[in-house]
Amino acid sequence: MLQPRKTKFRKQQKGRMKGNSGRGNQLAYGTFGIKSLDSEFINSRQIEAARIAATRYMKREGSLWIKIFPDKPITKKPLEVRMGKGKGNVEYWAAVVKPGRILFEVSGVPLETAREALRLAAQKLPVKTKFIVARDYQE
Repeated sequence: MLQPRKTKFRKQQKGRMKGNSGRGNQLAYGTFGIKSLDSEFINSRQIEAARIAATRYMKREGSLWIKIFPDKPITKKPLEVRMGKGKGNVEYWAAVVKPGRILFEVSGVPLETAREALRLAAQKLPVKTKFIVARDYQE
């Protein structure tokens, strides 16, 4: 599972996810990609499940890039614990995803293979996504 090796602070506040993604909204490495249409926290397990689904379908040919990283600690208090007594322990790590953010990129495979692989990956994620193709792509 993805998570940071070391952070300056153990716990973070929730914050707000308003507006569109200011960075990571263009294809950088691959020819095909999936772009987020919603804002959501995506945890490391969901990212890993999507990666496995895509690489299995592509039969390990071509290249896959994960363009998001879970660097936000999400805390949770145990069940049946009264309010107060401080913030809960870190439960999992999540990536903050806003609309327009590229989640995965693929290259080195045909268009139909990439489309299906990224569709399978998108099914594992809690956001609505859109399949995108690089402008300079020729079949």
